[in-house]
Amino acid sequence: MTENPSLPTLMPDVASSAKAQISGTLDWVGMSEIELPVTVKTDATEPRSVSARVEAFVNLPKAHAKGIHMSRLYLALDKLSLSETLSLQSLKGLLAQFIESHDDLSDQAFVKFQFDYHMRRPALMSGNQGWRNYPITLTGRLNKGELDLELGLEVAYSSTCPCSAALARQLIQEAFEHQFHGEEQVDAETIRRWLGTTQGIVATPHSQRSLAQIKVKLDEQNEVLPVQALVDAVEDALQTPVQAAVKREDEQEFARLNGQNLMFVEDAARRLKFALDEHPQVQDFWLRVNHLESLHAHDAVAVATKGIDGGYQPR
Repeated sequence: MTENPSLPTLMPDVASSAKAQISGTLDWVGMSEIELPVTVKTDATEPRSVSARVEAFVNLPKAHAKGIHMSRLYLALDKLSLSETLSLQSLKGLLAQFIESHDDLSDQAFVKFQFDYHMRRPALMSGNQGWRNYPITLTGRLNKGELDLELGLEVAYSSTCPCSAALARQLIQEAFEHQFHGEEQVDAETIRRWLGTTQGIVATPHSQRSLAQIKVKLDEQNEVLPVQALVDAVEDALQTPVQAAVKREDEQEFARLNGQNLMFVEDAARRLKFALDEHPQVQDFWLRVNHLESLHAHDAVAVATKGIDGGYQPR
């Protein structure tokens, strides 16, 4: 086979051979919005493939170095995508590969995976099940051998305003007094039928879809990602997660749960703070609850952290 004279026998490597135009160290250099299918193993089910978006970085502490080898970061991610399962252990190995492939340039590595994770959730009363989606963020940072792992998730729920509920009850009381004014005795069946009319329940409290955003620090010894354990802890604390499969009996139970779990944004944040404080797999946490107000044009927000020295800060 004759060689093609138009092809160079030696291709230049500018990143390795050239010097920086301006001298200076860089905290992170890499890529974002990398699209990859990844097999994920959590505590919820058998490993499954998800569509992830990834950020991958290493630092550049050498002031005169031109740049990093971005293709090496991508190829390490591609190898994980094809032949490994994403876990805390494989994440640690991936970060080590980032640094090893830049052993002459970098001593820190960072990676972030973002993906939607679907779980089967039971209906409240009917026995049906449906899919609920939980946005997940998995972040790892390796700094001179020290590993930092973070799992983030979002859980949607319903929040009913205690003030609005009290005002609605007052209007119902006033309607009752107006309807039965002057009657010394009213039989229970008459009252029961009246309460089943729009005149009886003249007002209802306002509620809104709300969002809990959680970030937790994890121990690298965990074998799987505790996604279901954290989702269960959050939903059990709030009691009113949004539903998937809903029949009339489920909707009625949802209405009851909302009525029995009235909460301001402060109440929701304190419920979650207590639940995460008690969770054995959580070393540290940051949480933000967002009540997407139906009364106001703005949102109500509360933020809380575990409050340990050197841990998460509120902002």
